[in-house]
Amino acid sequence: MQQAVSLHQSGQLGQAVAGYEQILASDPQHFGALNMLGVAMHQLGQSDRAISLIKQALQVKSDYVGALGNLGKIYDDLGQMELAIDAYDQALVLKPDLADVLVNKSALQHALKDYAGALISAQRAIELRQDLPQAFNNRGNAQRALGQIQQAIQSYDAALALDPAYVDALCNRGSALQADGQSQLALESFDRAISVDPNFAAAHVCRGDVLRELEQWQGALTSYERALRLRPEDAITHVNCGVTLQSLRRPSDAVAAFDRALQLDERLVEAHYNRGVSLNELKRLEEALAAYDRVIALRPDSVQAHANRGHVLNDLGRHRECVAALRHALTLNPDDALTHANLVYAMMYQADFSAADILAEAQRWDQMHARKHGLQIAPHTNSVDPERRLRIGYVSPDFWGGHCQALFSVPLLTHRDADAFEIFVYSHTGQSDNVTALLQRHVAHWCDTRALSDDQLAQRIRDDQIDILVDLTLFMANGRPLLFARKPAPVQVAWLAYPGTTGLSAMDYRLTDPYLDPPGENDDLYSEKSLRLPDTFWCYDPLTSEIDPGPVPASVNGYVTFGCLNNFCKVSDDTLRLWGRVMSSVPRSRLLLLAPAGQHRRRATDLLGEYGIEADRVEFVEFVPRSQYLEYYRRLDVCLDTFPYNGHTTSLDAFWMGVPVVTKRGHTIAGRAGWSQLNNLGLTELHAEDENGFVQCAVELAGNLVHLQELRSGLRARMRASPLMDGARFAVGIEAAFRQMWRQWCASRVTA
Repeated sequence: MQQAVSLHQSGQLGQAVAGYEQILASDPQHFGALNMLGVAMHQLGQSDRAISLIKQALQVKSDYVGALGNLGKIYDDLGQMELAIDAYDQALVLKPDLADVLVNKSALQHALKDYAGALISAQRAIELRQDLPQAFNNRGNAQRALGQIQQAIQSYDAALALDPAYVDALCNRGSALQADGQSQLALESFDRAISVDPNFAAAHVCRGDVLRELEQWQGALTSYERALRLRPEDAITHVNCGVTLQSLRRPSDAVAAFDRALQLDERLVEAHYNRGVSLNELKRLEEALAAYDRVIALRPDSVQAHANRGHVLNDLGRHRECVAALRHALTLNPDDALTHANLVYAMMYQADFSAADILAEAQRWDQMHARKHGLQIAPHTNSVDPERRLRIGYVSPDFWGGHCQALFSVPLLTHRDADAFEIFVYSHTGQSDNVTALLQRHVAHWCDTRALSDDQLAQRIRDDQIDILVDLTLFMANGRPLLFARKPAPVQVAWLAYPGTTGLSAMDYRLTDPYLDPPGENDDLYSEKSLRLPDTFWCYDPLTSEIDPGPVPASVNGYVTFGCLNNFCKVSDDTLRLWGRVMSSVPRSRLLLLAPAGQHRRRATDLLGEYGIEADRVEFVEFVPRSQYLEYYRRLDVCLDTFPYNGHTTSLDAFWMGVPVVTKRGHTIAGRAGWSQLNNLGLTELHAEDENGFVQCAVELAGNLVHLQELRSGLRARMRASPLMDGARFAVGIEAAFRQMWRQWCASRVTA
């Protein structure tokens, strides 16, 4: 027996097995040989036979502690954790001072999420022996899981004092430091682990996690890629790699990473979900929808999958389905403020909802999510002087040239009255460019707020003594409505990107104009006080003048080309049917639409087909950079507006490029944008009050090429001469509105 064990310990398994079998041939009840042969069989991959042999040993000697320990280890290796713990417990009943067994048991308890039990077992092992680094490591793991972060760090330090090259403890220590907010020290711990073992994949993964948290995307990607070279079958790391690629704005590469993760584990919900996010960014909308459907099939209660599914349905123009998806997400989590905000905004795309319906939903949002943040609003200490220099703060995620908001913020901020108004910008813009730099030169204070929570930003705004805080986004992408719910400034105003009511009891004013909201009308449809600017809600700067309108295309083509370059989410079924009526009345006319590739294009051609419009008369184009997008207008004779949500920026782009836009005045503010713009251009003949008038206007315009050429030749000059492009005039108007608001606030303080 001693000879066989010696051979076993030296790694000569074949000879050791032969020795054990020789013993058992002469003594089948030799429990020592049965036990050790079982250990050898497990090492040789014959685990079932190993278990059988050790159980035979225990039948011979039921109090055989060593056999119970070995049985537990085999079950442990096989992932049969409950059976392993049962074997360890039997051994510990017989011999409570087995520190190694306690260490193994604590690791299993942690894996089974019995963190309190794991802590007790690890602590007991430490009391028995002070020289086991694994025991201190396991104690740290249990403490970290129980939220005892500082104690966990101390345990890992104790493990490393015994074994400075213990890479698991180094990695776990790094994770604890990361959880404690000590990111740089965490990185140092992971780097130490990698210096000890460059092939320790987990350390590379953890290092990538910290760098991703620090938004050091390229470094995170490098760490994940190194981990995957060592452990290419790690599906979760492929997902983390993909999420990092999303942040690097490489959605195609991100999709490829998620695809690799799903090849390894087709049921990995995180991969399907993030794949949907990237596909949506790539405008591969049907594929994104399918990805979210797969998430829901695997996890029906995924609120975010239902919500994102709603966003995609909206982009596809399937507005009723969008609202249904968002409402379902809210049944799963009524406290989801973001999804509820998206629902309010999505309602504006549906003719089924009136302005009163939208107001009611916005006020529900306020009641459910916002008002609790305003229960303890501290009094504002701003100087009550109606005529002093005011501090104006603008809040937005879109202070850069890649977003249409820049076309309107540039004219205002470059013409501000610096003597009367001190400008603060609170920007959570994810990227910057030459437009960002231009705006920064024209404002006194620029604050990057990406790292600030709503509470932190609210305090920053209070500390800055902002008098009037202006929201430019609200319920649109990356807005911060819950910041405004905290009322960090005495006067709060909604303007620009979000055209409707906020519903916020903490929002004092909304800016509008005399055409979006005629005086004496509609004021009861907004929770805020409506303050009308003198001429226009928008002041536009195309930020380019390099592309000229060119001649009327119909004069060369021999047919009229209608078009709409609005986001396709505005192209409702009713809009398509109205366009079909127009095209059927203009023989050989064509239609150019901006829409990402996918089956939703078929919806457009099918609906137009009901009016005899062949599919080859409809051309679809993709999203492109702004310069190429403006070139599309050179191919259009007449733009047709969308309903119930008009084009806003796209209509101004059309006018700039010499293309008239035919519109119909709607029943909500989003549907009166065209009417407002045409009034400011002096071209109200291009609007209609009903569908028949819309068709008549578009058909008559298409039939008069001389008039079309006159419009094309003069629209840019008309734009430049109008309030729509008079930045100085607009700045005076909006700053007069700010002064009026401030005087009213001061008067209310004096009265109080």
